[in-house]
Amino acid sequence: MKKLLLSVVLLSGGAAFAQSWVEQNTGFFAESRGIGEIQIVDANTVWALAYDGSGANENVQEFTKTTDGGITWTPGTIDVGDPNLEINNIMPVSADVAFVSTVDPNAGLGAVYQTLDGGLTWFNPVPQAFQSATSFCNWVHFFDENTGVAIGDPIAGNQFEHWRTTDGGASWELVSTPTALSGEWGYNGGNVAVGNTMWAPTNKGKILRTSDAGATWVKLNSPISDFGAAAINGRLLFSDANTGMLLATTNSGATYVVYRTFDGGSTWSAATPFTGGFNRILTYIPGTTTIVATGISATPPAIPGSAYSNDNGETWTTIDSGEQRGVTDFLDGSTGWAAGFNVNETTGGIFKLDGSLSTNEQIIYGKLKAYPNPTNGILTIAGDAQITEVVLFDLLGKQVLSQEFTAVNQAEVSLSSLQTGAYIARIKDAAGNMQTIQVTKK
Repeated sequence: MKKLLLSVVLLSGGAAFAQSWVEQNTGFFAESRGIGEIQIVDANTVWALAYDGSGANENVQEFTKTTDGGITWTPGTIDVGDPNLEINNIMPVSADVAFVSTVDPNAGLGAVYQTLDGGLTWFNPVPQAFQSATSFCNWVHFFDENTGVAIGDPIAGNQFEHWRTTDGGASWELVSTPTALSGEWGYNGGNVAVGNTMWAPTNKGKILRTSDAGATWVKLNSPISDFGAAAINGRLLFSDANTGMLLATTNSGATYVVYRTFDGGSTWSAATPFTGGFNRILTYIPGTTTIVATGISATPPAIPGSAYSNDNGETWTTIDSGEQRGVTDFLDGSTGWAAGFNVNETTGGIFKLDGSLSTNEQIIYGKLKAYPNPTNGILTIAGDAQITEVVLFDLLGKQVLSQEFTAVNQAEVSLSSLQTGAYIARIKDAAGNMQTIQVTKK
């Protein structure tokens, strides 16, 4: 039977402003309702998927939603007509419209369900999907209100079953995907998306990636052999289409290492030790170098709590300790939520960020050119941005060069003192925004 993603989350269970978490009430009637996923639509609208946190392993088909920034949360039931179906994930596109993926834990298969009335009623918009005996519905994701994908395991011809819609779920088509290896499958969890780019890990250590909102897919190698085995597993996180990280364990949870990518997962750095302690649920604040780490396990030596890093996971600042902080989601550096467990229908369950974590290191989306690249001497970086700083890092994340400028459109940096190899140039503009470009010293 196919397993859920056994990520490092399950195994382990300074900015300019102060920060803390403010408790909010998810509204669930049953005690110890945990939150397995948080999805932010905008600053006011957030959906969260529930699970049984009591230890009884009850199959929960519930969600909670806020439309006023968390002042009030309203719980609801995801009525899919079968109490045995497990909800893999929830994907809202507005206060009224949302999708969930479901799977039968014994028979596989599963289906996508949609609501148009804020979660009061649910229906299957693509009944022809995930009917093969080998297919499991793993995930549903929408890149915008119209374009979405539903992802499953390989079917006939060893093609991963990927369905795509461009009209908000009214119609779906089967999309061609890379051929699966013998015995290869995806996981019910672990997918991550930024903009129109999405990454989906497999049990063979591969990553399926789309850069055009699910229209086409490629298969990439990763530095680990499996994303969900007991001894070897890992979880992806990305800040933008290029900058990402893989937090992995290769010794049944005893050893945690980090791999970094600056080209969307095509290549990865060598492993370095994870410095975030026992807070191992990681989330990027979109478009920044800020990562938030949370911890939920109370089993020694784990320490529940939260921390953040403004330098892509190199150094960490503690937010709090001793309180269980689960999965997180962030709209920006000052708007985000962390999961918890409720006491009853009027007490607890989720936490909203109070303060700011980001240092405004937003990615510059304008065009920058670096030439000649490769170079054995002067690297010229030019574009529309007013460049104030260029910092170079090696692929292990170590800073090797730094140079400041007085708001210029063209900056020249000498790489003559560096060893031959690939480096990451982080370019900062006058507004404090940042962009990364990979360069090569020959």
